[in-house]
Amino acid sequence: MTSQKVLIVLTSHDTLGDSGKETGFYLPEVTHPLDAFNRAGLTVDFVSPQGGKAPMVGIDLEDPLNKAFLDDSEQVSRVENTLNPAQIDPAKYGAIFYAGGHGTMWDFADNDRLAQIAAAIYEAGGVVGAVCHGPAALVNIKLSDGTYLVADKTVAAFTNEEEAAVGLTDIVPFLLESKLIERGANFTKVPNFQACVVASERLVTGQNPASAAGVGERMVELINAK
Repeated sequence: MTSQKVLIVLTSHDTLGDSGKETGFYLPEVTHPLDAFNRAGLTVDFVSPQGGKAPMVGIDLEDPLNKAFLDDSEQVSRVENTLNPAQIDPAKYGAIFYAGGHGTMWDFADNDRLAQIAAAIYEAGGVVGAVCHGPAALVNIKLSDGTYLVADKTVAAFTNEEEAAVGLTDIVPFLLESKLIERGANFTKVPNFQACVVASERLVTGQNPASAAGVGERMVELINAK
């Protein structure tokens, strides 16, 4: 795998169940990995399940990477005009990264095209990464031999305890930790909201927003090792 392109996947979903609250992709879970990719000289494209504008939450302007991103009209335009999965040729990418945000819980797991893209990238020797709720995308990805991508791999993601701590256990359509374990993953975690990044073969996952930068950095290491 020689491609130095990374595909960042953002949610298209903007409503938090029937709570009436807004959701979307969580900005720091994009800006921090993106910083690692940019510093490594990697080219990045953005895609979302529906294409077009991806809803954004987690806008903290005290975070300098967030502020720099939002001050860059070109970058903002890219997340407001994401590619559609049908436009993606997996062969052009050396890695795929699923950003988190609660919106992912509604539109990542059952998107067959995105699952096929990730499986193709992985089986061609590429890297798959996800952070926080981004691993919702991983629960239904199957490899060509019919096994789940996460089966027998060590993974991290937003935990059941963290979901309870933010009061959304009964809002999300499934509990991410439980579903990943059901798919055969070896789930690892640390106390609520502390950083936890794990690489298992070429699958890199992180538990929560504090893990976002570390996921990006570990992905870069694996991309550069190819």
